[in-house]
Amino acid sequence: MRPQDILSPVPAGLFCKPGNFHIDPVRPVERAVITHGHSDHARAGHGAVLATQETLDIMRLRYGENFAGSTQAVRYGEEIRLGDVTVKFHPAGHVLGSAQIAVSCKDTCIVASGDYKDVRDPTCAPFEVVPCDVFITEATFGLPVFRHGNAADEVKKLLASAALFPERAHLVGAYSLGKAQRVIALIREAGYDAPIYLHGAMEKATHYYQSRGIGLGELRPVRGTKKADLAGAIALAPPTATSDIWTRRFPDPVTAFASGWMRVRARARQRGVELPLVISDHADWDGLTATIAATGAGEVWVTHGQEDALVHWCQTKGLAARPLDLVGYGDEEESEALSESEEA
Repeated sequence: MRPQDILSPVPAGLFCKPGNFHIDPVRPVERAVITHGHSDHARAGHGAVLATQETLDIMRLRYGENFAGSTQAVRYGEEIRLGDVTVKFHPAGHVLGSAQIAVSCKDTCIVASGDYKDVRDPTCAPFEVVPCDVFITEATFGLPVFRHGNAADEVKKLLASAALFPERAHLVGAYSLGKAQRVIALIREAGYDAPIYLHGAMEKATHYYQSRGIGLGELRPVRGTKKADLAGAIALAPPTATSDIWTRRFPDPVTAFASGWMRVRARARQRGVELPLVISDHADWDGLTATIAATGAGEVWVTHGQEDALVHWCQTKGLAARPLDLVGYGDEEESEALSESEEA
């Protein structure tokens, strides 16, 4: 069977006709297979949702108990039959519960990566290379300029600054699901054991991570804490809060931002970021190209991001490649700004 007869782009997202389901649909559908809990991929209102238990739990936290007509939790490596195809979930390494979706029909296997990264993250299962005929890859950082480096080294910069300016608070902008918890875990691994403070919008997801056995040390809400007590503290907040009136409760804050976009210094300057931290939960250029090669796929479909450069790279390697031109997906920063209330 031709790959395009198994999965094809439609207005609602990526549709599997022989299985009668959509992957990460952008509008309500009868049956949705969801890769992870970020709101540009996981939306409420579907008839039935298949996802990992963690992704279902995150959707429940975000949207309430009745976010879908029915739900089914799928374990990594478990094979599910849907119509004429089999579906298997594999770790994507993006956030807790994130999955690549392998769709097999007859002798053709297509893997939809969702969002992924191929570097270590102490807060989620590591990325797994899945051999396939067609690989559908994200391309958020699909340009050669994006090489993220070692996240632990970026955290060392943060801790060095905190030691240098003990009278100032350090306010780290980070996406509320995945990035914030990873940054906290990396801070702990670097030996920092003081309380870390959280913006109210961070609390639900972070407490959920702790409930799943992710060790994050002592965490305190910023809400109700005296300004003087925040001198020398490290606090995490959604990116939108770091340029907001909310920051006035901190003593002379150093504004940091943990994102792959901080590789572009102009972005840091535009945001007024004093301490850019290049920490991303998406694969960089080297990660994308290495993963494509490792899958052994002869055909690559590229979606949401810098599609053209990655398509060109694939073609220079003799691979059939094309952009999927799916709409409705951004990076987490954009989706969070729309979906999260900025409570104190």
